[in-house]
Amino acid sequence: VLGQQVVVDNRGGGGGVIGADAAAKSPPDGYTMVLVTSTFAMTPTLQKPPYDPVRDFTPVVLLAAVPNILVVNPLIQATNVQELIALARAKPNEISYATSGNGTVSHLLTEWLRSLVGGMQLVHVPYKGNAQALTDLIGGQTAMSFPTIPSALPHVQTSKLRALGVTSAKRVGALPDMPAIAESVAGYDASAWYGVMAPAQTPRGVIEKLNREVNRILMLPDVKARLAELGLDTVGGSPAQFDQYLRAESERWGRVIRSQKIEVEQ
Repeated sequence: VLGQQVVVDNRGGGGGVIGADAAAKSPPDGYTMVLVTSTFAMTPTLQKPPYDPVRDFTPVVLLAAVPNILVVNPLIQATNVQELIALARAKPNEISYATSGNGTVSHLLTEWLRSLVGGMQLVHVPYKGNAQALTDLIGGQTAMSFPTIPSALPHVQTSKLRALGVTSAKRVGALPDMPAIAESVAGYDASAWYGVMAPAQTPRGVIEKLNREVNRILMLPDVKARLAELGLDTVGGSPAQFDQYLRAESERWGRVIRSQKIEVEQ
């Protein structure tokens, strides 16, 4: 659409901090964008990143949102959320949960569940990424986790993992028979999301053009269908709407982090 070659530069690590920092320090000429996820809204409360998430970036567009899914190893004697909560209460510190790292979405989703229901004493097992966390969960080294639907769905469909509920307020189209955790735990509603940011001071006209074209692409039937297959809901909207959403997410997860006293190594 833009008539330009697009190069994907994967800068993994640090819960997204490494990639975001590289983008923050790039020239604000419209030739660098950064794909951010929910973790972008969590990082400032967990640690002091080498950039200011408000001052050093300009929102472009919120792309899509996807609920996470609570899954357990099939050997765990729980077939729904309430049974898992009861099991964890009855066996304090015997149920382990795998995450893709300290302070990541899967970590905070588990801690938020604990804060809402009370009495769940779990053992946190952080990994350096989602792939290894899922591998060990399937192997029985850990008991439960909160991966995204696209990463967990193949393992659920082959019965390598048992799904107990999705984290959105309502059931999702990709798994219509899977209950929402909110049906058992009032107020539990969260989705992972993906958005595009640009370095601060990127010209307004560039931001508006990128926003307009991405919104148009998100509405293409084949794009919407492919994202829906993966359990993602397309969002879109204006840069201002993404900015407002980002601020609300930062406030929400900041409360969870502080109330649960979650820390990450600096």
